[in-house]
Amino acid sequence: MSDDVQDRAPPMAAIPPTWREKMEPWFFILPSVILLLAIGLYPVIYTLIASLQSWVMGMAPPAFSGLQNYIHAFESSDFGDSVVRTLVLIVITLPIELFLGMMIALALDSDNFAFLRRLLQICLVIPIAITPSVVGLLTQLMFNEQLGIINHLLGKLDVPAIDWLGRPTAAFVTVMIVQIWEWTPFVALVLSAALSTVPKDIDEAAMLETERWWPRFRDIQLPFMWPGITAALVFQTAFTIKEFDMIYTIEKGGPGTATETAVMQIERMAFRGFDVGLASAESILMLVMSILLARVYIRVFYREMD
Repeated sequence: MSDDVQDRAPPMAAIPPTWREKMEPWFFILPSVILLLAIGLYPVIYTLIASLQSWVMGMAPPAFSGLQNYIHAFESSDFGDSVVRTLVLIVITLPIELFLGMMIALALDSDNFAFLRRLLQICLVIPIAITPSVVGLLTQLMFNEQLGIINHLLGKLDVPAIDWLGRPTAAFVTVMIVQIWEWTPFVALVLSAALSTVPKDIDEAAMLETERWWPRFRDIQLPFMWPGITAALVFQTAFTIKEFDMIYTIEKGGPGTATETAVMQIERMAFRGFDVGLASAESILMLVMSILLARVYIRVFYREMD
């Protein structure tokens, strides 16, 4: 009888959480939210507001000008040329970084030569750890026409000395070489992390099925690497667009404007031309371009494994 009564007893009502319990998760993430708003969202909003104003520092106070700065940016040949140079830098360096990074990631995934793999992992950190301005100074020394080691090594091959930093095309090629050297390790580490998500049992079954590396890479490894490839493309495009320290230290955008990217042109407009409104409009345009390129990468390359 008592068992029947217990079976028919209504369940106890759940105690509703208190206000403090509801707000407790927010207290943990509040510092990160405040930091994100302070260093991320606020500068973007401030730049957006400044882009809608006619503001030349030292000449007159800011005044609302609507989309005039954006119209001027589209009509500016200096800004257009710098954007083209930035896109050329992305189009040439990004595929090379992706190819080399993938080769390094596949080498790191091998079970052979454990000591060499560990040494390679240590070497990959060096270019990422060096300050970009230091990379620029080392580039000045290595690519110097008279005293640089690059021309010295080319001389051993009976190749005449090249004025790497004094000729426009050679200077731009120098920037591309250094860009590839500096950021290929980052791509390799991202792809190596993506490659580690391949299930071991599937990979071992593929190795038993065939000894050829291409079917294993195409059917097993590559599908799991697509998220890493997408991430590498997004990050490297953003890094290339905002690259400033290394290029400025090497040549300050020269000779002439041969190596002046969009970010350098914006810096020149804001801090040497003092046209904050126009520089802000150009910055917003580059932000929009970065977002659009990221969306294209995600739509074209991103794949999810079922």
